[in-house]
Amino acid sequence: MATIPADATAARPGISFFERYLTLWVALCIVAGIALGHALPGLFGAIAAAEVARVNFVVAVLIWLMIVPMLLKIDFGALGSVRQHWKGVGVTLFINWAVKPFSMALLGTLFLGWLFAPLLPAGEASSYIAGLILLAAAPCTAMVFVWSNLCDGEPNFTLSQVALNDLIMVFAFAPLVGLLLGVASITVPWDTLLLSVGLYIVVPVVVAQIVRRGVLASGGQVALDRLLTRLGPASLTALLATLVLLFGFQGEAIIAQPLVIALIAVPILVQVYFNAGLAYWLSRRFGVAWCVAAPAALIGASNFFELAVAAAISLFGLKSGAALATVVGVLVEVPVMLTVVAIVKRTRGWYEKGATA
Repeated sequence: MATIPADATAARPGISFFERYLTLWVALCIVAGIALGHALPGLFGAIAAAEVARVNFVVAVLIWLMIVPMLLKIDFGALGSVRQHWKGVGVTLFINWAVKPFSMALLGTLFLGWLFAPLLPAGEASSYIAGLILLAAAPCTAMVFVWSNLCDGEPNFTLSQVALNDLIMVFAFAPLVGLLLGVASITVPWDTLLLSVGLYIVVPVVVAQIVRRGVLASGGQVALDRLLTRLGPASLTALLATLVLLFGFQGEAIIAQPLVIALIAVPILVQVYFNAGLAYWLSRRFGVAWCVAAPAALIGASNFFELAVAAAISLFGLKSGAALATVVGVLVEVPVMLTVVAIVKRTRGWYEKGATA
């Protein structure tokens, strides 16, 4: 087995108290957002008006606080170890970029555009589908380290795969989203989409890497770990504050149609288990070691929901069904991914009996 670099060892966190109960915090944000939206409509109106070129200043600051700390964990130097686990990397790239966005578009159309259409607010199905497409078009970045650690995944593979996905995302996110939204007959505001990629992918990646290198040069891994520990609560707080704003604007729609959140969750749940299962089966079929197959399944199934929320708000607005759909992704992320972790751990014996090198 290859030697584990210092960065890989440091990138194996356990799931924190706030992360473990993220679904609870999101549920509380739903209540708080709806209540505050009714109590302080003037404040929410002023926040909604604070935008230029469809970029809301308040939300942009909150999203930067969410994304940059997560990107600080990414070591693009780990790309050199991609060759060590090329089969696992190939499986995950196939799932993330050739399967997941397209299957989500299909599932969203099937469930929200057809089966559940009579139960949804009139004219909103396409907006919800757009949110699901945004959710599936960006592979998870930060939480993958948590899931990989929980299933004893190979840290070199996790680091290299996440770094590679982030690099691909810089170039592929906008074309992929534009293609799928166009196929779904959803108007694509290309100028806003490209601006979103610049604001919420390119610039945060560059800033995070500059800060990361500076901190490592001055204080080493210990200093970086200390910085990440300090920024962690700020990142989660920014996420929850963004959700409060979203639910503040979505309050009337949610009260009128409380079933909507559950209906949106259905294609997300099917999508997670389908992609995780396909990645796990393909890994077994190609003889990938279980310690690589487990995080491969998790990377293939999870989403960069912070970016999806940011893009949905920029493209369609705070009050849009697309923004609400991405938030549902946040709501179900932790409990669903924990079940995937449990499944891959319990099936390790079955996996290793059938995997052939």
